[in-house]
Amino acid sequence: MIYHFVVGDMAAQPLQEAIQLEPSLQGEVIVLKDILHVGPLKKEAGSGFSALRTAFWQEVLGTDKQVEVDDMERLLEVSKQMFQNPDVQAWLWMAPWPADVMAYHWMLPYLGKHMGRFYLVNIAGLPFLDENGKVFFPKNISDIQPKELVKARRLARQVTPAEYEIDGEEWNKMEQENAPIRTHEGGKKIAARAEDHYDNILTSFCSQQFQKAHKVVNQAISKYNVPTGDTYLGYRLRHMAAGGKLLLQGDATKTLKDFDVKLPGGDTPPATN
Repeated sequence: MIYHFVVGDMAAQPLQEAIQLEPSLQGEVIVLKDILHVGPLKKEAGSGFSALRTAFWQEVLGTDKQVEVDDMERLLEVSKQMFQNPDVQAWLWMAPWPADVMAYHWMLPYLGKHMGRFYLVNIAGLPFLDENGKVFFPKNISDIQPKELVKARRLARQVTPAEYEIDGEEWNKMEQENAPIRTHEGGKKIAARAEDHYDNILTSFCSQQFQKAHKVVNQAISKYNVPTGDTYLGYRLRHMAAGGKLLLQGDATKTLKDFDVKLPGGDTPPATN
């Protein structure tokens, strides 16, 4: 039995298809919903990790819609199954993307208890074939065709005792730093950043005319490959507006299509795009 860990629903889809194609991959896909390269990591006294992350994403969404982050509970359940059954393995499918690398560091202290049964499938810097048969170097598991993921199973290797020791210290370090943003610096390296790390990118797409927030966010993600997702960038727009760095119009408690933003100054009608 293999528990396949992967970050995000988009990455899970081709992996689930690959498992259907290849009997040796049979198991359960565990989709990690949280992206640990943004938001706090250090728990407060008397509070659990899931409660910390749930409160953070509740603030980011800025709505009354209830959020539940339960990645930790599901990881602990897999660890429990591994204690009960020596044949159970856990695989992490890791792309060169901050959420994936953070997931690796987060999982180590828990799966390190099952020496020789935690496997890493690291696609960083490796070539794959796209749907047209052309070679490319994917940045996300979601970019890879299922039949190519079947081949990638050969990359799976046991996480070594040395990695448990050395890389395991990284999570403790990041937890103590408790930076609001973390960026991927290649390999397994993660760097702490300030909460305004992406703000200049966002404001570079703003003008003194109102435009839809989703347009600003999509341009930032498209041009600069910002890895946080649109929800977090929308949160930063609202935060900058609260601090007077941007002007906001519309209902910011709803989606990015429901409010407009602009730089202070000018006197223009709201956008209709």
